[in-house]
Amino acid sequence: MRRIRLHVDLPLAKGATLDLPMAAAEHAIRVLRLREGDAVTLFNGDGHDYQGHLDTCNRTRARVFLESVAAVDRESQLPLVLAQAIARGEKMDWVVQKATELGVMGIVPLNSERSEVRLDARRADKRHKHWQAVAISACEQSGRACVPWIDPPRNLADWLDSLGEMSQLRLALLPDAQMRVRDLSPSTSGAILAIGPEGGWGDRDLAALHAAKFTGLNLGPRVLRTETAGPAALAALQALHGDL
Repeated sequence: MRRIRLHVDLPLAKGATLDLPMAAAEHAIRVLRLREGDAVTLFNGDGHDYQGHLDTCNRTRARVFLESVAAVDRESQLPLVLAQAIARGEKMDWVVQKATELGVMGIVPLNSERSEVRLDARRADKRHKHWQAVAISACEQSGRACVPWIDPPRNLADWLDSLGEMSQLRLALLPDAQMRVRDLSPSTSGAILAIGPEGGWGDRDLAALHAAKFTGLNLGPRVLRTETAGPAALAALQALHGDL
């Protein structure tokens, strides 16, 4: 029996009856083909699942009655932030989706020295909203009840300046680094993982990362594409020190 989970940006409570927002209603009716009486689970990012059923379902309206609420414990005990140089096309969507499934706490899209993608203000805002939707969809699929935060696109230097004295381990993926994942000691404060663009980190990027106390991390003898590197590193960290 399939389990339908839908994210809604609304207050939720046991015993409540609410109309699904238009986008969620259209997805439930037209894509998932739900009917009156079908079970559905809603979540809004507060760490709970709200189980209920469709009380009303027609072309213009989908109303849900919430029968019960349950706390969801699917968040990683290893807080991880992925700072990803913006990749081309659907590659960035793939990174956001897989990082969310792997339990990342937050994602920072970065403009770096060698970035091949340059977004003006309008396009940056549009892509930011799109990535948020991708993360929400990944939470619906993976069972997470907390949606990872996603920053608007930021310049690498500005983002590094904003970190201040944060205590997390800072790691930058570098093919010539000596440090391997197995060499890292587990830390309850988690880690920030910085992944470069298709062309790799530039000299100014490397100098800035070094000044911000980032340690180089090597994932092995093979050079990974930018869209592979982040999820691979997250999975390795979760396997050794997280919840995989």
